[in-house]
Amino acid sequence: MMASDVHGTLYIGVTSNLPEREWRHHKATSGFTSRYNVKRLVWFEHHETMQAAIQREKNMKRWKRKWKIELIETHNPQWHRLHPETGAFIID
Repeated sequence: MMASDVHGTLYIGVTSNLPEREWRHHKATSGFTSRYNVKRLVWFEHHETMQAAIQREKNMKRWKRKWKIELIETHNPQWHRLHPETGAFIID
């Protein structure tokens, strides 16, 4: 899950290469993530199969915004940017 800022615009997507996907969000010049400045990786999960990841993405997209925020804040209460490979906080 990516965000524009703390409690900002949220984006949920699925990928098999998270570092590359995050990099593309930072370099985007058009589209949703560019328009809303969605560049901060704030939550991610690993799944055994792409099918499982896609199903989780579909389910989360139907969640209420409040539930998404609660998920982020349970594990990342300050909404720090996460390193896409290690999950470590990146303090900007």
